[in-house]
Amino acid sequence: MCPIGEWEPAEPGVKRKIFEPGSSIMMMEVQFEEGAEGYVHSHPHEQLSYCLKGAIEFTIDGEKTVVRAGETIFIPGGAKHGVKALEPSALLDAFTPLRTDLLKRG
Repeated sequence: MCPIGEWEPAEPGVKRKIFEPGSSIMMMEVQFEEGAEGYVHSHPHEQLSYCLKGAIEFTIDGEKTVVRAGETIFIPGGAKHGVKALEPSALLDAFTPLRTDLLKRG
C-alpha cells in the first residue's frame, strides 16, 4: 500500500501525497517543478483537479486547457489526459471511486 500522508515521487519533477481515503472518494496533492509533466494516461475514475498554485496545462482527449491557481477542471472517467507545469505548481486531485491502483502500490 502507498504510504498515506507521505510524499512520494511520481514522474521526474513530480511528487504526490495521498490523503486518507473515504469509502468511495480520495484526494491527493501533487506538486510540480516548472516544466514537469504528468504522463498521458487514463483510468475509469472521475477526477476533479483544483490548482493550488501556479499554472498547469491539461490535455484531455487531445484538447488543451490551462488551469491557474484557484481554478478547477473535471476529467471524465476513461479520458486520456496528461499535464505540464508551466511554472512551479500544485494540484489537489479528487477521485471517485477509489484509485485502488494507487493505494496498492508501494
